[in-house]
Amino acid sequence: MVSVSSVVVAQGEERLWIVCPSYTDVEAFTMLRERILEVLQASPVHRARPVRFVVVDDTGGFDSETEGLRAYGDVTVIAPPFNLGHQRAIVFGLRLIESEIDDADLVVTMDADGEDRPEDLPRLLEPLLEMPGAQKRLCVARRTKRSESLRFRVMYFFFRILFRTLTGVTVRNGNYAAYRGWLARRMLLHPYFDLCYSSTLVSLDIPVTAVPLPRGTRYAGRSRMNLFRLLMHGVRMLTPFTDRIAIRAMAAFTAIFGIGIVLSLAVVGTKVFTSASIPGWTTTTLLGILVLSLNAVGNSVVLFAVFSHSRGISMAGLEERYDRSARSTPSPSN
Repeated sequence: MVSVSSVVVAQGEERLWIVCPSYTDVEAFTMLRERILEVLQASPVHRARPVRFVVVDDTGGFDSETEGLRAYGDVTVIAPPFNLGHQRAIVFGLRLIESEIDDADLVVTMDADGEDRPEDLPRLLEPLLEMPGAQKRLCVARRTKRSESLRFRVMYFFFRILFRTLTGVTVRNGNYAAYRGWLARRMLLHPYFDLCYSSTLVSLDIPVTAVPLPRGTRYAGRSRMNLFRLLMHGVRMLTPFTDRIAIRAMAAFTAIFGIGIVLSLAVVGTKVFTSASIPGWTTTTLLGILVLSLNAVGNSVVLFAVFSHSRGISMAGLEERYDRSARSTPSPSN
């Protein structure tokens, strides 16, 4: 258990939790923290709200510079046992501190390098503050502008097309998100968060408010996102939508099977009941269609079995996890 009780907070006072994954980004995070505090101090709405920063060291404790962050009274450093990737690192940190978060607290997740701009934080939080009692509301940053290389933008364009085709939805958000502590404790129980944080946020059946925000530029250091990691991230973004992909694929395979049967019957009927001549390549084509149709049926059966099995495994132990979370939740104050 990670304790953050060293910060004294008045009873019933809302806190703002900033959770950031860091992979050798201590210099950038230090600048990010200072900028966030400046932005909040300049806002009459946020000026008096206590702020807690949680840095998840995704190097698994190998980045010695993170030890210097412990000197800040408002920073908690969490080191996973090994590198998890920035998506899973966020979930790791949130699940460790969830017992310290009150229902009314504000929780913000963002990258530590400055690409999630501190200047946009008040806008991201605004929908939550407009309706303080709306504990189920989730706010995510919808990217309106990116500053990546041409190669990345081209790959991202085709990935969005593929993503839309497979899932039927468009994901334009990253790690920049905000919600209440009440939602955090319930939402994080979902097993899809073990796969990918950003796409799971919009895959769940909860109200999502997309706030149009541009993506900023890195404060310091350089990105470790190479082509391999980018492709892995793309695959992980698809995994929370396994049910939608399976259903769409089964529908496509069923359609292919139906078309194959209809075409086969048309060829056989033409040959048996009419005197029309059939080209020699028709038989080969017919066999190909039948093989394709049978393959489609086999794929549909496999997809159904995998989907059913994966859903059962992902929900296994849910009651135990919920009971453990409920026991660690602080009792409401009188």
